[in-house]
Amino acid sequence: METISIIVLPVIVLTIIIYGFSKKIDIYSSFLKGVTEGLKICLEIFPCIIAMIFAVNILSSSGIIDFLFAFAKPILKKYSLSTDILSMSFFRPISGNASLAILNNIFKTFGPDSFMGRIASTIQGSTDTTFYVLTLYFGSVGIKKTRYALKVGLFADLIGIISSFIIVYLFFGL
Repeated sequence: METISIIVLPVIVLTIIIYGFSKKIDIYSSFLKGVTEGLKICLEIFPCIIAMIFAVNILSSSGIIDFLFAFAKPILKKYSLSTDILSMSFFRPISGNASLAILNNIFKTFGPDSFMGRIASTIQGSTDTTFYVLTLYFGSVGIKKTRYALKVGLFADLIGIISSFIIVYLFFGL
């Protein structure tokens, strides 16, 4: 298997070069044009990504999220849950890295095979980083009016989070 993985990339590159020669395409110019367009897109979306990273760091470092979810501690305690699961659910649509950090903390505290670990893993797999996706993809092609994309994306995340709780309760109980 290791030999195959070493060979695959050069074979793909060689296939592209042979195809380009057979169609009489200037491969080097096409490559440079693609690199130039890629760098332009990176420069266009870079400020959006930096702003999002900055906002997530402020939210997670300030303790505001813990303060907001403090009211839910007694309710969550009845179901053997921690407010970490709410923090992860809050950060998941915003930042994949922030939600992974919280997931890692849940694994360290409760264990990956614990009830909390299972719910957190299911949330991680059944939701998406909606704000990141909208920023990256819509920003890269210059779409300013997102219409219903944000509402639908956040609704899908909410359904994924609720479904995660229900499915883990059904399969694993408390």
